[in-house]
Amino acid sequence: MPGIGLISREGSEPAARALADAAEWLSARGRATTTLTHGASPAGLDLVIAFGGDGTLLGAAHAAVASGADVPVMGVNLGHLGFLTEVSRAEMFDALQAVIDGRTRTETRLLIRGRVERAGQITADRLALNDVVLTRGSLSRMIEVDVTVDGVPVTHVKADGVIIATATGSTAYNLSAGGPIVLPSVDALVLTPIAPHTLSNRPLVLPASATLTLRPTDEDRADLVATFDGQFGVVLAPGDTVTIARAERHLTLLRVTTRTHFDMLREKLRWG
Repeated sequence: MPGIGLISREGSEPAARALADAAEWLSARGRATTTLTHGASPAGLDLVIAFGGDGTLLGAAHAAVASGADVPVMGVNLGHLGFLTEVSRAEMFDALQAVIDGRTRTETRLLIRGRVERAGQITADRLALNDVVLTRGSLSRMIEVDVTVDGVPVTHVKADGVIIATATGSTAYNLSAGGPIVLPSVDALVLTPIAPHTLSNRPLVLPASATLTLRPTDEDRADLVATFDGQFGVVLAPGDTVTIARAERHLTLLRVTTRTHFDMLREKLRWG
């Protein structure tokens, strides 16, 4: 595999060392590597390997998708939980050998597109692998949001925030907020209120084909922010709406171990 891009978590010495070790190992076996800066396009490469945690892989994934090329991404976990970065540091060289030998498989993951509309104009248009989150910025105060699905009114949420997560993102912020774990193979979206102020506001699982519209309704809504995968935020103005729907693109993850998703859940969540 002649073109492998390597990217590490910024400011992490262990991640930088792992990247250097991988580059040296691959070079010794005649494989060309490129060290990528954050946000750099991986177009023309055959694979991107991210060294760090899920945040590092998310950044690499966004760059891969933005490049317009279907470049697969693999993660080496040097963080803590790491649901997306499946390869441990101890497994790294075995994983690289599997890449060279072609003993890999790919998984296609749903992406969602979030659009912020202001006075009839789209002011932000971003993709997300995990989630789109609507919260207040610096002040931890309740927000009120009307939610419609495919144009049909569904609920009025009073909560500290609202999460719209993919199945991939169900083990991220959604899980911390009490939302359900959804297997990545399930074509679904999850709407999860964050600390709802009404007990009847519960997480809701929706088909991935649904289009959701979030419309803040509280009068004092300064400092509302829409956040995409925790990587990019948009400050909302009064009257803004956020629309979330399935994206036309997808992300390809490269898998090199025999772990199932249930194996990963047992390992990461310490299920027995």
